[in-house]
Amino acid sequence: MELTIATWNINSVRLRAPIVVRFLSEESPDILCLQETKTPVDKFPHDPFEELGYTHRVVRGDKGYNGVAILSRVPLEPAGHVDFCEKGDSRHVAARLPGGAVVHNFYVPAGGDEPDREVNPKFGHKLDFVAEMEEWGRGLDGGHIAVGDLNIAPLPDDVWSHKQLLKVVSHTPVEVEAFEAARTAGGWQDVVRADIPEPEKVYSWWSYRAKDWSAADKGRRLDHIWVRGGVGHVPGSSRILRDARGWEKPSDHAPVVARVVV
Repeated sequence: MELTIATWNINSVRLRAPIVVRFLSEESPDILCLQETKTPVDKFPHDPFEELGYTHRVVRGDKGYNGVAILSRVPLEPAGHVDFCEKGDSRHVAARLPGGAVVHNFYVPAGGDEPDREVNPKFGHKLDFVAEMEEWGRGLDGGHIAVGDLNIAPLPDDVWSHKQLLKVVSHTPVEVEAFEAARTAGGWQDVVRADIPEPEKVYSWWSYRAKDWSAADKGRRLDHIWVRGGVGHVPGSSRILRDARGWEKPSDHAPVVARVVV
């Protein structure tokens, strides 16, 4: 079975429900994974997605921060979550597809501004989270899809300037090493880079701080789609919907889309 899956850090699902509806209406993915929904479960805006046929949903949320949700037009069974770093926050949720493959939706900690765990506990939290992802991935069996805002741009051409961002959180060598260790341990394939190899620049995030984000084009590829264990993808199907970054009241992330085979 082929499915179109999308991942998008929406930066408040209640505030940006209209552009989620626009995306679902125009692109019609089978599954949309949202991160940074910033809402408790009882406040999640189910109705607009239900009306579009996304009748299967698995949601975790915290008031005002974090939060992950899986919206689907195909049946899903909730498959729990992992409490990475034992913080009780809503940074992972999973759902099982009809054929048995499991979709995992991640929101990895951003890590703060200073890439030094001794002076910045947020950076330590990020490194610990990714290290736990490595151990978790090593223990997986069967077919899995992992998507989300992993908050690391691993390759030199995943950022606008490799040299200038080497000391900037999201592209530091220690993060990139941890990212690759986690990817390798789980036997994950990076779907987007399988379709769009270097040296092509690929970004999914552009800062709100840029006066004209599109002209400056100082982006980073922070959002990822991985597959493993017999789950494949349709070659050439990966896309990043850059235009969505320019929609009304946008997220600073753009949706990443690919077709997977489960």
